[in-house]
Amino acid sequence: MDVIFILKIFKAMVEVAGLAFIGQGVVAIFSGNKRDQNFIYVIFKIITNPVTKFARIVSPRFVPDRHIPFIAFGLIFWAWVVLIVGIAYAQQGVGV
Repeated sequence: MDVIFILKIFKAMVEVAGLAFIGQGVVAIFSGNKRDQNFIYVIFKIITNPVTKFARIVSPRFVPDRHIPFIAFGLIFWAWVVLIVGIAYAQQGVGV
């Protein structure tokens, strides 16, 4: 398979997770304390749960659990940036 195609697949997956985090945040702002009862919020939480669990694993223990979604979004953002750079290098033929 083509390297660029594989990088674009990973980039699309990262974009879905990132947009799910943004959507989850927007729904949380509008729902307030009842966000866990909101169906859309629960769907977004299911999508973002693997990234959030990974962020908890790589974060030090002193980081509170309420900050983990922000760390997970940061990881998603930097993965997106790295994938864009990788796609740009692969398209130029520099090699990946």
